[in-house]
Amino acid sequence: RLEGLILRLEVEKRDCDGIWHVMRNTLRIPGRRAMFCCSLSVPKKSVNNEATSPLVVWRLLDGKAGHEAQTAGLVQALGRMRAVECHDIEVPRRRELLRDWIRGRCRLGGDLPDPELLLGAGHRTHVALLAARRARGGRAVVLMRPSLPQCWFDFCLIPEHDQPRRRDNVIVTRGVLNTIQQAEAASPERGLVLIGGPSEHYHWETDAMIQQVRTVVQATDAITWTLTTSRRTPPETEAALVDLDLPNLKVEPVAQTPRGWVGDRLNECGLVWVSEDSVSMVYEALTAGAKVGLLEVPAKGNGSRVARGVAELEQAGRVSRFANPLPELSTQGSQDCFNEAGRAARALLERFDMSGSNPDAV
Repeated sequence: RLEGLILRLEVEKRDCDGIWHVMRNTLRIPGRRAMFCCSLSVPKKSVNNEATSPLVVWRLLDGKAGHEAQTAGLVQALGRMRAVECHDIEVPRRRELLRDWIRGRCRLGGDLPDPELLLGAGHRTHVALLAARRARGGRAVVLMRPSLPQCWFDFCLIPEHDQPRRRDNVIVTRGVLNTIQQAEAASPERGLVLIGGPSEHYHWETDAMIQQVRTVVQATDAITWTLTTSRRTPPETEAALVDLDLPNLKVEPVAQTPRGWVGDRLNECGLVWVSEDSVSMVYEALTAGAKVGLLEVPAKGNGSRVARGVAELEQAGRVSRFANPLPELSTQGSQDCFNEAGRAARALLERFDMSGSNPDAV
């Protein structure tokens, strides 16, 4: 039985608080019988402020495409504002990362140059961000609400539907970041339909979805529509969509589309209907500058945080909901530029005094 425990570590104060919290919960150290001694003697490695030198970014990856698309969008936005040297690092599923953080070392990165920015999205990247920052320096930036306290990170980019606590190191974003840019050649005579599927926030009704798609396409026979599905789309829904025999509709199941297909279509199509469960695609369509409609999907419970976020977009007039009569997307009012990746990138550069030589970039 532990009667006392003295740990002497050289850490910065924010790491001291974080390590102690994790150790108490992981090692079951009795709080009243343990003493945690730390020395605040290790300074943060200096950040390179020369705009002519590339900004060294470590992008920590957890293998989930959605998470990696968020950090990719942020890196691309940073690259439009200044030179960036980005290194992608796979984060392993190992407890060693926790020990690395505690001991002030990091097995990630190897011989790579020390980072100035560390980016991560997804639970697996959180401890890795902290361990890499403590061992190699730089600023730790987490995307989406972290599973660890927000104050442990230099910056948190959190969607507003997560209702984050307001802090100096928090940027509230309208949805999750993405790699889409404002479309330059979108045609009002071309439309895109994006179909999702059941999720933890939404139920799914195949017959209702098929009927909505049929109504949209038949009511706009002057528009050429392209439809695709997602990995969440139930097989019976995809089969019913493929069987739709409508002259102005082309169906391309997700398995038949290459990487980047949606982004290419968003650059061509001025009108987009999205099943409302596919929140990331809603924000991608808005970022492209399209007129966006929502195909109705029944939400679970009394309304999840994701459903609330979609409702806020509707209240703000950024999207139109499927209804009878069908709303005219082409008459939607123009909106201000929806570029959350650019806004977040600029905030990071300004906050950390890393501004480059292209102040007009978005």
